[in-house]
Amino acid sequence: MNIVCLDLEGVLVPEIWIAFSKASGIPELKRTTRDEPDYDKLMNWRLGILKEHGLGLKEIQETIATIDPLPGARDFLDKLRSMTQVIIISDTFTQFAKPLMEKLGWPTLFCNSLEVAENGEITGFKMRIENSKYATVKALQSIGYDTIASGDSFNDLGMIKASKAGFLFRSTDQIKKDYPQFPAYEDFDDLLAAIEKVLD
Repeated sequence: MNIVCLDLEGVLVPEIWIAFSKASGIPELKRTTRDEPDYDKLMNWRLGILKEHGLGLKEIQETIATIDPLPGARDFLDKLRSMTQVIIISDTFTQFAKPLMEKLGWPTLFCNSLEVAENGEITGFKMRIENSKYATVKALQSIGYDTIASGDSFNDLGMIKASKAGFLFRSTDQIKKDYPQFPAYEDFDDLLAAIEKVLD
């Protein structure tokens, strides 16, 4: 039994924080898990910037409402889901993801949640489980699934390494250079063909 585990941002949809950085005019918020391997450190830093500028969940959700999936992502996901089970494993948050999941045809998503005050200030975040992408893949394997994983960032490497097949997708030059053992693709058709070969 195979199951494909995909990252969300940078793979199926644009990076939410980069879009919000542009919308808010705060260039520091462009920093993502492609730049910072420590997710807790990255999120705490982001929350500090939001607080400093008086921005909360409402403003980020307004930006997310304008984001569409990457060209070809919905078609890729539909084709992949017709072949095998697919789970999107993301470090994003339920409060961010819903409109994006609707545009992708409601795939299964495992992600985290934000702690939000009554005034809309994001006061913290709750990770579903530590090292969630790796831990989820190991849990799926423990119940009899062979996992195939793909992502673009540092926080995807755990699930990619732990899977029977792993692929980088639209990753950075540095990550591709540091992990040459993982095939790297830029195009959905190429990724789909690579996954299909593993499924055969």
